[in-house]
Amino acid sequence: MSGLKGPALGAASDPGAGRALLHQRDFASLWWGQLISILGERLSYVAFIGLVAAQTRQLADRDAPLLLAALANVMAAPVLLLSPFTGAWVDRWNLRRVMLVSDLLRAGVIALVPVLYPIGGLASAYALAFVLFTCNVFFLPAKSAIVPEIVPPRQLLAANALLVVAGVIGTAVGMPIGGWMVDRFGWSKVLVINAATYLVSVVSLWRIAYVPHAHPAAAAAVRPANYLRELGEGWRVVRSRAPVALGLLATGAVWLGGGFLNAAGNPHVLRAPGAPGMARVGVLLLALGAGSALGTAWVNARDHTVPRARLLGLGLLVVGAGLAGFALSSRFAVFAIAAFVVGIAVAPAYVLSETLLQEGVEPRQRGRVFSARDFVQRLVFVLSGTAAGFLTRSAGTRAALLTAGGLVALAGIASLAWGARGKVRAAASDPRRSDRAAPGGTPAA
Repeated sequence: MSGLKGPALGAASDPGAGRALLHQRDFASLWWGQLISILGERLSYVAFIGLVAAQTRQLADRDAPLLLAALANVMAAPVLLLSPFTGAWVDRWNLRRVMLVSDLLRAGVIALVPVLYPIGGLASAYALAFVLFTCNVFFLPAKSAIVPEIVPPRQLLAANALLVVAGVIGTAVGMPIGGWMVDRFGWSKVLVINAATYLVSVVSLWRIAYVPHAHPAAAAAVRPANYLRELGEGWRVVRSRAPVALGLLATGAVWLGGGFLNAAGNPHVLRAPGAPGMARVGVLLLALGAGSALGTAWVNARDHTVPRARLLGLGLLVVGAGLAGFALSSRFAVFAIAAFVVGIAVAPAYVLSETLLQEGVEPRQRGRVFSARDFVQRLVFVLSGTAAGFLTRSAGTRAALLTAGGLVALAGIASLAWGARGKVRAAASDPRRSDRAAPGGTPAA
C-alpha cells in the first residue's frame, strides 16, 4: 500500500471511478442495498422514538427521559457486548451471506414489534430492538470487509466515498420523512414499511456475484483455542499496524465529537436566544449533511496532492475549530455555518479511515478489525456523551463543547505528527505481502 506520508490521494484515485463504479453490477448492488438499509435504520430509529412518545404523552411524562436513555442503551449494548467477539466469525463466513441473513432477520424482527407490543409493552419492543441492533453487529463489519473484495484497488477510495454519500442521503431523507410518517401514520405502520425496506435490500444484495477468498481460518476447526487465537490476532493487528491505528484514531475523534454534540450541542442550540426548538436542530443536521457530501466529493477529486495523514490531521483541526466556534456563539447563523464547515472537514475521517482499514489488513482479518472499529466507535460515543453530560451540568454547554473541540484538535495534531514521522505504511497493498497465513496465524511474508 502507499505510504500515508508519501503517495497522495490522487495516486489512489481513478478518474471517473465514481461513475464507473455505479455501472458495475456488484458495487451498484451493494450501494443500493446499503442506501436502502440505512434508510430503513433511520425509519426504525424515528419509529422507536415515536413509540416511546406514544407511551409517555408525547414525552411529557416524568419517565420519558429515562425511557429514551434506556432505548439508547439498548441500541448501543449489542456493539459494546458483542463486537469484540463477532469479528472472528465474520471472517470465517461468506460476507455476502452474512449481509443477506442480517437483513432478513432485521426485516422479521422489526415486523414483530407492532405484533408483540400490545402483549409485552415496552419490554418486548426493547428486547426486539436489542436483537435488531445485534444484527448490525454482523452486518456492518461484513459490509466494510466486502468492499475491497468486489472493487479494484484503484477504485477503493471512490467506492468508500460513494458509500459515505449513501449514508448522507439515507440519513437526510430517512430522518425527516420518518418523522413525518410517524406523525401521519403512526409508529407501527412505519415499522412495517421499515421491514419492507430491508427485504428490498436483500434483493439488491443478492445480485452481488461474490466469490470469497480462501481464508485459512474458515477451514480450521471451531474450537475454543482456535477462536481465542483468532480474536487475539485481530486485536494485535489493531495495535501493531500503523494505518489501522491511524484510521481508528480519526474515526474515534469523530465519534468523540458526536458524543459531546449529542449531550451538549442540542441543549446549546435549544437554549440560544430565538431558537424555536427541534426544527433548528433539523436544519443544522441538514447543513452538516450537505457539508459532508461536499467534503466527500472533494476528497474523491482526482487532482488531489495532499497526503492522507496530513489531510486527516488538517480535517480534524478544522472540526475542532468549528466546534469551538459553535460553542462561543449563540447565533443560529453561526451554528449553521459551523455545522456546514464541520461537515466538510469531517469527510476525510469518514472516507479515509475506512480506506486505511481496508488497505492495511488482509482479507482474512478484516471482519475482526472492522468489528473492533465498531466497538471503539460506540465506546467512545458512550463515554464522551457521559462525560459531556457531567461537564455540561457543572460548567455549562460552552465549556463542554470547547473541551470537545480541543480533544478533536489534539487528535488532528497527533495525525499530523504521525504522518510527519513517515512511518505509516499500508501493508495490504505491498506486492510483497501475501494473503496466505503462516503457521500460528501470522501473515506470511
